[in-house]
Amino acid sequence: MKKNILGILGLLIAIFVITAVLNPKFISAYNMQNLVKWSSLYAIMGVGVAFVIITGGIDLSIGSVIGLTASLLAFTLSKNWDPAVAICAMLGLSALIGLVHGLLVTKAKLQPFVVTLCGLLIYRGMARWVTDNQSMGFKGHDQLNEIFSGKIPITDTFALPMPFVFLVVIAVAAALFLNRTIWGRYLLALGNNEEGARYSGIQTDNLKIAAYVICSLLAGISGLLFAFELDSVQPAQTGEFYELYAIAAAVLGGCSLRGGEGGILGVIIAAAVIRLIYNSINMLGISTHLEYAILGIVILAGVVADELIKRYTAKRAAAKQR
Repeated sequence: MKKNILGILGLLIAIFVITAVLNPKFISAYNMQNLVKWSSLYAIMGVGVAFVIITGGIDLSIGSVIGLTASLLAFTLSKNWDPAVAICAMLGLSALIGLVHGLLVTKAKLQPFVVTLCGLLIYRGMARWVTDNQSMGFKGHDQLNEIFSGKIPITDTFALPMPFVFLVVIAVAAALFLNRTIWGRYLLALGNNEEGARYSGIQTDNLKIAAYVICSLLAGISGLLFAFELDSVQPAQTGEFYELYAIAAAVLGGCSLRGGEGGILGVIIAAAVIRLIYNSINMLGISTHLEYAILGIVILAGVVADELIKRYTAKRAAAKQR
């Protein structure tokens, strides 16, 4: 296990133990189920953006893609669309968004920051326009609700939330892709040295496009999960700022913003840390006004510590070669 993963895992355990000691209700079955559920939702977003960050890019539109797919799903179901058709349409739309992002970055040579920032604004505006900015629910769709936000009983007191099942499937597939396929190795090589990868015969543009498609597709899946978990959609607010949580989870989990480095396990643990911080704040009675400040401090501390460890390791390696 990499050192940065050990560090974030240690932080997760420390926060968990401290919160459990200070408030025994923290380890109740209900709170644990809630923590697993929301950590899984955050992790799915983080896994998606990790692919883009590994290439050296960024995607700021994740939250708006979540809001758009969730809003359009509620809208289409209210128009009596067949649920299977509506879901496939939302997933197809999210993949198409990623394709457009990838093409603009690779073929039009636009900066990922600019492309996805514009996407953030466009998709949020489209969600509000199509739905007339009206909140919508999912009454009469109990079967879909069971699929996306139901629970699988494990014991008499604990059940496994469906978002966790989605996360396991996605995480295993993503880890196998990155670590066990030639395309995963190519993706990491692209992030380390794009020009060198291109001269080696790697189709760098195609890999970048694929990374953006995966990112937006997972954002679309997250949109479906969030929609049924919240049981209603507010076009102006659903998914708002979620791109920051996803990026924070990816970076805190070991993905370098320079590209060429990252893994799935670290992203999942980091997502759990982010959600655990929110949960601990509530369980310990800390003012919710400090949520963002505490989260920012923890993320900054984690990134600084990771950078210092990397520098120290690099110095030791250089010293041994002398």
